Amino acid sequence: MKNVLILFCSVSFCSLILLAQTGKPPRAVHAAEKSPIHVPAQDEPTALAKIYGNLGSKTDAYSDENWWVVAGPNSQSGQQHFFGLPFTPKVNAHVSQVQAALQYNGSGANQVNLSIYGDNAGAPGTLLAGPVTVTNLPESGTCCTLVVANFSPVSVIEGTRYWVVADTPASGTGSDFYGTWDWVPKPLYPQAYSTGSGWIGYNSTNAEAAGEVLGTIP
Repeated sequence: MKNVLILFCSVSFCSLILLAQTGKPPRAVHAAEKSPIHVPAQDEPTALAKIYGNLGSKTDAYSDENWWVVAGPNSQSGQQHFFGLPFTPKVNAHVSQVQAALQYNGSGANQVNLSIYGDNAGAPGTLLAGPVTVTNLPESGTCCTLVVANFSPVSVIEGTRYWVVADTPASGTGSDFYGTWDWVPKPLYPQAYSTGSGWIGYNSTNAEAAGEVLGTIP
């Protein structure tokens, strides 16, 4: 995955520069890896099936050097940056867990919310489950620990788009969170972000936020 990202990131950041001139892309960051030691990603619960996933191997599950910014409205960034990962089930299922490559960048409360939304014209729409607050996120620039959010089972329909959303409260504890959602390379893929004035859907020319959606089938 790292070999792919070397060429991929050189192309993607050119795309980001062009997109930034239109004011449309979320904030992307490239930084040096903080630790060459990779902790294997958690195992999937044996009782749950994979409804959606894009992770690599356990010790190279995502790029820890490339990520989207996720930040609360009171964070050091001075602006809200929420992020949504779409998934479309291939069969009818019930979602009960999300594992995601979210990390803490050392500022604000070390916690972030994960939720599941329906789709509204290519962006998150109706809240279906959550928010679930996850705490003690791993440090940005490391691999491959995932954050885990457990939900009361929520029904999803084959061929219908849904969203996993990472966000924070508007105020209070967690609203100052500043962190990241690490990438896997997957160009021309739908994603969505919000800076405080509604969700914006767009086709990424860079990468997809890394994670898995787990549950039961049927």
